Amino acid sequence: MQPVGIFRTYTHCLANLGDQWFRLEGFSFDALFRSDSPRAVVEEMLADALETEPPLLRSTPFLPPLESQEIWAAGVTYYRSRSARMEEAEQAGGDIFYDKVYEAPRPELFFKSTAARARGHLAEVGIRADSTWDVPEPELTLAINHRGEVFGATIGDDMSSRSIEGENPLYLPQAKLYTSSCALGPALWIGTPPGPESVIRLEIYRDGGEVFSGETQISQIKRGFDELAGWLFRHNEFPDGALLMTGTGIVPDAPFTLTPGDEVRISIDGLGELRNPVARV
Repeated sequence: MQPVGIFRTYTHCLANLGDQWFRLEGFSFDALFRSDSPRAVVEEMLADALETEPPLLRSTPFLPPLESQEIWAAGVTYYRSRSARMEEAEQAGGDIFYDKVYEAPRPELFFKSTAARARGHLAEVGIRADSTWDVPEPELTLAINHRGEVFGATIGDDMSSRSIEGENPLYLPQAKLYTSSCALGPALWIGTPPGPESVIRLEIYRDGGEVFSGETQISQIKRGFDELAGWLFRHNEFPDGALLMTGTGIVPDAPFTLTPGDEVRISIDGLGELRNPVARV
């Protein structure tokens, strides 16, 4: 069966299967992530769902596709990310740690956001008022059920303060975790995540014009999806499942920084496009 996209609106959820759209009554992301067979949950709901008109994807706001799930992130999984982290931390003497974690068997994993702090498609993402250097980080984000099994994917934007993290690596939580510090969506796709040749694209617009664009392939990620999920669930419990950002391979060169009013557009082959305006927190 082809992938099924679940879009969450303010009043209900929609399912997209090929050219067909369905309105899902009583759909629960918690039930999906808590299931031993998330695909079966979706198929059962589709059997009774009513077909509906497709939404206008670019102009319809969607909530992030989750309920009680924690959002985690993996760092330094692309060589480009390793280089960028070493650059920003060189003055503080922390650059060696990023080089070591890129080569180490154990990945860098950190808590990124609660559901309440996350934002959806067309909602504002934030840059900290006490930061001077801020960038979006486009990331393939894995959906993992309560057993630690990857069953789907979505687009993620891991907003990051490079000035705070670069000042001292121990400031990572403040650089990464704050209100509206991440966005997810526009949908959660149930099925096999995009393959190695799939392209991740980042575009940033300011005053109606493009000020940055870049792309990478998923094949450039150093670690496997099941490997990352296995480390996340090692000696840890996620009864509601989890979402795991897999790292970024696109980092704007210094001194580029986001400013309020910018628009971030992230697309991944097979997952659509996530758009978010930028505001100062």
